Amino acid sequence: MDAQALYDYSPVLRLMGLGLVIALGPLAWVWLRRRDASPAQRLAWLTGLTLFLTFDLVLFGAFTRLTDSGLGCPDWPGCYGSASPIGASASIAAAQEAMPTGPVTFSKAWIEMIHRYLATAVGVLILVLASVSWFERRRLQQSLFWPLVTLFWVCLQGAFGALTVTMKLFPAIVTLHLLGGMALLALLRLQAVRYQQLLEPPSAHQRPGAGTRWALWAMFGLLWVQIALGGWVSTNYAVLACRDFPTCQGSWWPVMDFAGGFEWWRELGQRRSGDAIPFPALTAIHYTHRLVAYGVLLALAALAWHLHRREGRADQARTLLLLGGWQLLTGLSNVVLEWPLVAAVAHTGGAAALVVVLTGWLTQAHPRGVETAPPPTAHGYPA
Repeated sequence: MDAQALYDYSPVLRLMGLGLVIALGPLAWVWLRRRDASPAQRLAWLTGLTLFLTFDLVLFGAFTRLTDSGLGCPDWPGCYGSASPIGASASIAAAQEAMPTGPVTFSKAWIEMIHRYLATAVGVLILVLASVSWFERRRLQQSLFWPLVTLFWVCLQGAFGALTVTMKLFPAIVTLHLLGGMALLALLRLQAVRYQQLLEPPSAHQRPGAGTRWALWAMFGLLWVQIALGGWVSTNYAVLACRDFPTCQGSWWPVMDFAGGFEWWRELGQRRSGDAIPFPALTAIHYTHRLVAYGVLLALAALAWHLHRREGRADQARTLLLLGGWQLLTGLSNVVLEWPLVAAVAHTGGAAALVVVLTGWLTQAHPRGVETAPPPTAHGYPA
């Protein structure tokens, strides 16, 4: 039996058609619900809906990774050259018969392809957003910079999705793919807030103090470091390197190989030399993520206290504490319950929610152009 080519573009038009069909649902919903609204209002709604679907896509991506379905279809963009597992049933059956516990099964193939369908639909929605922003740029007096960056970024995400498959779950690529999904959430959230600011009077925008803005940026940066470490834990399957808490392997400082654990460019399960990655290296990956998590939780608590006591933003403080508690609970569940699927997906969801929340607050804290923008009229257009 001939080996399947890693890239087979024969089903690409059918996949694009499926993505368009899926995207037509949200587009029709926004059009019907907001057909009498201004372009700015429709863009705000469509951006918010695309953000929601992208959040779902990030969670489904985590589900795909955690169910070992990333290679459910070993080629890209289709499945054995077909647009769905139905057309590839013979090839999938043969692969499953040859290796019953291998990466290719019917359920894994469907999970992988559904992820690709959703990703294509999100790409279509972002293309629509960029196109509408271009057509309405003069009327809305909005820059095209962020819509075009988002369009470029979703294309880049597609490329990383392809590399995830063709490079056989290469840890660095999979981690970058996760970070790219989080960055896509941030880009969409930024635009959603900008459109909302366009529809509100300038007096509605109250900037926090300089100290608070610096604190938000510091928290934002620390969060990205922790997400990268979490992605590295997941893609190297290092979650169960420590199965107890608060110690690891019964020790406060277990045997660890940091050099082996943080070799960035290497195959899954191997060191750069080609040797199998040792268990102390997996321990170093896990424990580093855990130690940084302590710092993140303390930083979240400190920022929540600052927002409540210094800025009078009690709702924002409660949101931070709630998300921090969620991450603590789901993170602990991954360890002591030995990585249950629900807890693992929920942990990714908590990180994604923190990205969305902090991006929104930072955008509101830096309302560039809002103070001098013309106020909207009754129809939502700038006067």
